[in-house]
Amino acid sequence: MQQFIGVKLINATPMDRLTYNVYRGWKLPDDENGTDEGFLVEYVDGGEANTPDYKGYVSWSPKGVFEASYRATSGLTFGLAIDAMKLGHKVARIGWNGKGMWVALGRGTKDLDSTKFWNPHTKAHAESQGGTATVDDYLIMKTAGQTICMGWLASQADILAEDWVIL
Repeated sequence: MQQFIGVKLINATPMDRLTYNVYRGWKLPDDENGTDEGFLVEYVDGGEANTPDYKGYVSWSPKGVFEASYRATSGLTFGLAIDAMKLGHKVARIGWNGKGMWVALGRGTKDLDSTKFWNPHTKAHAESQGGTATVDDYLIMKTAGQTICMGWLASQADILAEDWVIL
């Protein structure tokens, strides 16, 4: 069997197994414990809605499985913050002193026309490559000074911090 690791943004609410079965209109199977603690989980980043009350796919997860799989969207590691950026979210650190700062993923592009470059050095490079150049993905930061920094690099403190949040 092949192993997988997943990153999903979800909504969840504590709910025991019996309450979930009643919510779904199902009879609790005789071999299941209705008092099992768990969570109703709504997958907001994929899956068709399967109930009229939620926009995403809904399922139930036992408490132990849920707690081993998910963390609140505050207090994230840098790795989870990167995963969130790859899903299109902005992130920030609670510990940053500047108000309104955030980081997001800028998507690169292949074969960008040299006329799209405003920097004379990158424009000259594109022209030397036949008129186009490939731009890699990069991190963008909105700074405390209200400017945009393209090509932001995380400090060691940022990389090791566990106070990242999804905005």
